[in-house]
Amino acid sequence: MVGTRAKLEVLPMNLTIWPKWLAKHPDTTVRDLDTGVYPEDAYTPEAQNDSAYFAYRYQSDTLFPVPERNSDLKTKEQVFGLAFGDEARAYPLSLFEGNNLINDTLASQKVVTFAGASGAGVRAYERGGHVFTLAEASVADGQSVILTDESGGKWRPVDNALASLNGSGLTLQQVASRDAYWFGWYVFYPHMDICSPYPLPPSALVLCLDCAIYPLFGGVYN
Repeated sequence: MVGTRAKLEVLPMNLTIWPKWLAKHPDTTVRDLDTGVYPEDAYTPEAQNDSAYFAYRYQSDTLFPVPERNSDLKTKEQVFGLAFGDEARAYPLSLFEGNNLINDTLASQKVVTFAGASGAGVRAYERGGHVFTLAEASVADGQSVILTDESGGKWRPVDNALASLNGSGLTLQQVASRDAYWFGWYVFYPHMDICSPYPLPPSALVLCLDCAIYPLFGGVYN
């Protein structure tokens, strides 16, 4: 609240699609689509060109003045953002096309970042001392994500954590993150850095400051 210096806690979040959510939470209820604001047929999937904000997402103009801008990325390029203490980093979502996984370190905190199963958004977890890769089966079936650590141990994302599948009960917590347009992220974190989005052949490494991305089943070695 204004004048109290109180700060809201930023919690982990996940983007997903309705069928996957409903399968996991079958008792979910939905508010009436007839809200009186938009007609019911306006609530179409965002990827369709008749969705409410389709045009806005692909225009460089913003709905309000943005005096502080940066041209390193396109105005409305979508980024996945992490902020720990005074350090912040933006990961363009294009980095995660092709099932890429990033083992990274930010503000001395080791994290692993990847896109979930088909339809799920990018998420980040603590990785402790592990270096993860995506297991081949998780890419092939498109239904689940299995990570493999440097010792061959398997891990699976569960609610707000990575859970070891070796029966030990070990978990690695999901970390707070934000999805944003580039212009919005830059306004809040003008001194952050960016994981490099430079396009390279699938067999090439993509340098990401203190990390490197190995496409498909690779990992990162700091």
